[in-house]
Amino acid sequence: MKVIVAVKRVVDFNVKVRPKTDGSDVELANAKMSMNPFDEIAVEEAVRLKEAGKVTEIVAVSMGVKACEETLRTALAMGADRAVHVETDAVLEPLAVAKLLKAVAEKEQPQLLILGKQAIDDDANQVGQMTAALLGWAQGTFASKVGLSSENVQVMREVDGGLETVTLNLPAVVTTDLRLNEPRFVKLPNIMAAKKKPLDKLTTADLGVDVTPRLTLVNVAEPAKRQAGVKVANVAELVAKLKSEAKVL
Repeated sequence: MKVIVAVKRVVDFNVKVRPKTDGSDVELANAKMSMNPFDEIAVEEAVRLKEAGKVTEIVAVSMGVKACEETLRTALAMGADRAVHVETDAVLEPLAVAKLLKAVAEKEQPQLLILGKQAIDDDANQVGQMTAALLGWAQGTFASKVGLSSENVQVMREVDGGLETVTLNLPAVVTTDLRLNEPRFVKLPNIMAAKKKPLDKLTTADLGVDVTPRLTLVNVAEPAKRQAGVKVANVAELVAKLKSEAKVL
């Protein structure tokens, strides 16, 4: 069974991002970049499924600038067998990524596509669902446990009311949540071995996908600073402030 794992290069989760001085975008100059944490979980789950003998090949896929190769090499060091890089300098919106993933999936013919439930840079939580819709595949989102057989995948997913378990016929799309697993520490020998694993290059033109942005970024600004709280003497004063200042009553 072949599995595709989609990974995204994002600003490292330890970095506090700032908007540019002109408010045109987020300042990325000299910022440390790494694999999206939710996608790390996706790679780890694919590797565990392979170690359990349920998966034969793991293909890591990423879209974006040349530097995305570093992210793919990390996925290879974690245990992916080979990688596909769709190289483009364009700003990729979720729908464009979903279309590219669809094209790669049609080319590779996997039985399962795993990716993080969202990326920590835009928090859109859209690509998995869009990709499943475009492919016409079943989807299991926010997975906290995955069980795989030759014909279906069982996904325990986190919902508002607790946990829900769904059984999906293959092929299917699964998006990973934080509690699914803890990604392994990548050892130096694996990093060195990853340099020899195959990494294929494609372009958006090769896949026949138009990635022209549909949205315009108007402005990026930090949220307003939270104001200090105040103490009130009694309930009457509290109600008065809620009416006159907070305007929630």
